[in-house]
Amino acid sequence: MPYADLREFLNRLEASGKLHRITNPVDKDWEIAAVSRTVFESISETQRPALLFERVKGFEIPVVAGVLGASRSIYCLALECELKDVPKKWGEAELRPIPPRRLSDGPVHENILLGEKADLTFLPIPTWTVGKDPAPYITSGYIITADPGSRIRNVGTYRLQLKGPRKLGLFINYLQGGRLHVEKNNKLGQPTPVAIVVGADPAVGLVSVSRLPQDMDELAVAGGLRGEALDVVRCRSIDLEVPATAEIVIEGVIRANELESEGPFGEYTGYMGPKAMSYIVDVQCITHRSRPIFQAFLSQMPPSESSCIRSIGREATLYKHLVEDLGLPVGGVHLLETSGAAAYLVISIKKSHPVQPRTVMCGAWSFAPQFGKITVVVDDDIDIRDINAVNWALSFRVQPEKDIVLMPGMAAVSLDPSQAPAEVPQEDMSRRVSSKIGIDATRKHAFPDVAVPPGEHLELVRKNWKKYGFRENII
Repeated sequence: MPYADLREFLNRLEASGKLHRITNPVDKDWEIAAVSRTVFESISETQRPALLFERVKGFEIPVVAGVLGASRSIYCLALECELKDVPKKWGEAELRPIPPRRLSDGPVHENILLGEKADLTFLPIPTWTVGKDPAPYITSGYIITADPGSRIRNVGTYRLQLKGPRKLGLFINYLQGGRLHVEKNNKLGQPTPVAIVVGADPAVGLVSVSRLPQDMDELAVAGGLRGEALDVVRCRSIDLEVPATAEIVIEGVIRANELESEGPFGEYTGYMGPKAMSYIVDVQCITHRSRPIFQAFLSQMPPSESSCIRSIGREATLYKHLVEDLGLPVGGVHLLETSGAAAYLVISIKKSHPVQPRTVMCGAWSFAPQFGKITVVVDDDIDIRDINAVNWALSFRVQPEKDIVLMPGMAAVSLDPSQAPAEVPQEDMSRRVSSKIGIDATRKHAFPDVAVPPGEHLELVRKNWKKYGFRENII
């Protein structure tokens, strides 16, 4: 059964031992970020819990972080499947989306703050990169816009700077679906209605951070992930629909043809993203459930929540494109978290023809032009999640003169600090055009046997590990 809302999912996490409650009061302006970062750096990925900050100093609203991507196991709980089945689950959701079901009312409208009462300062919005971010940032907003012509919805997660009680700065990078909607409205000289969802059924969050085709209603894909239509209600001040059981919804409009300086902000690359001339959101209404929960994403230096959820979701949709849409012999894809789940892509294939590695590279770059600044294709005997195995293939299955291709004039990885000095504006074209390197790390001829003990001997040792005086949990 799909989760009814964020609260039901939190209950599931707690029952699974994957939610850690912090009962001591915390300061939103430094402590939430510091505790979250320490958890991600100090606890192994397999054991890392989601965090519930029950008491935030000066606020009545608790904060949760790591709820979708503290670990891969948490992501799988959100998707209600095993890790091996994630690509299949995403593929089915894309092939068979389920349109939302509109209700006349829902819990998100239990409290309605219109006009001057729509004051953002009652929300415990954390400061993430203390001393460097100019203001608190909403990092987990599921930002809903609609194409002014087709009315197809987009759901995306973009950074939101708190600029005033009823004002937000919104940065949407080029090639993002939400930006296309805003620019279409700008050409028509009209503002863009926008709904910012904070805390919802996990399926909504998962589609928000994933790469999906522009002509696909992402709330319908969320329904496909759930296996059941998502209940939605109409916003109170704009013509958009939002999840009926969302915790908080900020309704507003993006000013037409008007930009304002926003940032810098600690980004998923692990570096400060530079200032940008960004969109301005005028808040018209805030609706929320009684006793709402504020959800946040930990970003900044990987590993982070954003790198985890982006990696898994993007891998699933890219795999579906390469295998089901293009029919390529791909065994797996991996966007490394250390690259922000964007810059470094490894793909395994069962090669039957020498041109297939480059065909796979081009297929990946065509689907997600910003991904894979470094793209490595390996044979299917290489574990693409084992960086030592990948480096072994790079070391001994590559002849640089023959097996490396450089592709100039390609889309840049979003917010890549190697593109230009920090003082170059984010909207400068030099930040948008880059190059890619593709490396064919597959075998091109017959290789010698691999120099390791026979597999049956290794398995026998593993079964009798304690016999050799080692701790049982080493393997």
